[in-house]
Amino acid sequence: MDIQTRDGVADSYLVRPPGDGPFPGVLLFMDAFGLRPRLEEMADRIAERGYAVLVPNLFYRFGRTPLVDLAGMSDPDRRGEIFGTVMPMIQDLSRDKVISDTESYLDALGTEAVVAVGYCMGGRNALVAAEGHPDRIKAVASFHAGGVVTDQPDSPHLHVAALAGSTELYFGHADNDRSMTADNIKALEAALDDAGVTYTSELYPGAPHGFTMSDTAMYHEEGEKRHWMRLFELLDRVHPAG
Repeated sequence: MDIQTRDGVADSYLVRPPGDGPFPGVLLFMDAFGLRPRLEEMADRIAERGYAVLVPNLFYRFGRTPLVDLAGMSDPDRRGEIFGTVMPMIQDLSRDKVISDTESYLDALGTEAVVAVGYCMGGRNALVAAEGHPDRIKAVASFHAGGVVTDQPDSPHLHVAALAGSTELYFGHADNDRSMTADNIKALEAALDDAGVTYTSELYPGAPHGFTMSDTAMYHEEGEKRHWMRLFELLDRVHPAG
């Protein structure tokens, strides 16, 4: 489906269970490689449990999906080349843009409250989205996120106080991740503790950044299986379907 935002039209993937609903909503924030079959498969798997799942193209300002040639992502060298191509799109996606776009995504999903799920850069953006809409996003599940802790004033970890008493957070961190180091994890957890936010923060030993993505060179089967278990535990507890 196409979603009208303040800045344009975001092409998106929406999947619902059979029947008339209403269904609880999940807003899935893509990784840097964009809306593609792998993310559709993941959305389908969540929908099978009774959820309406929306996966927007966060890079819609640069055009409709696909924006880059993703062939060869299972090759580590090719993956790096593709990442370099999408980096300007990642850098363009400011905090203000994420929060503004999320309002349109939530309206399109049409459920009163949702869980935001994000991968890689999507893990960061899911957190930012919740910080901007704590009354509409009841939980966040963030996996192998990067850029959650930076030295900039818009760093997501500096704004988590907005989530105290409203939104539960789960973080599944990749091991030895340059975009989310051990010191970064400690800083995030300290900020969450200081703000009184309900959260779980776990390290996935041996799992590299991007470990859930089976179409890339970073795939880690054990980490992916653990992520599904943690995600479904969270959904069943805070946002049950059926």
